[in-house]
Amino acid sequence: MSEFNNVSVIKKANVYFDGNVISRTVKFADGSTKTLGFMQAGEYVFNVGVPEIMEIQSGELDVLLPNEDWKPVKGGEAFNVPENSQFKMRVHTPTDYICSFV
Repeated sequence: MSEFNNVSVIKKANVYFDGNVISRTVKFADGSTKTLGFMQAGEYVFNVGVPEIMEIQSGELDVLLPNEDWKPVKGGEAFNVPENSQFKMRVHTPTDYICSFV
């Protein structure tokens, strides 16, 4: 799917890590929420409360999920983040992503 239809977008940007990670929140009619974001190269640690699916649209990174080893991820791939956890990313190239909250 190349576009989302019939959505609401929160105007205020989510800005993290001194502006190196920025996203916008998109709300769907069914009540689901996603963020559309962009990450500059760097290393980041995120804490999550609810499970997430991170879909990498373009770019290259390594992800360290709980109880796993570092794993390479590139555009066109996705990974799941468990609820109430922390994960790390080493972003190698500017990366476009979609985060779905499940």
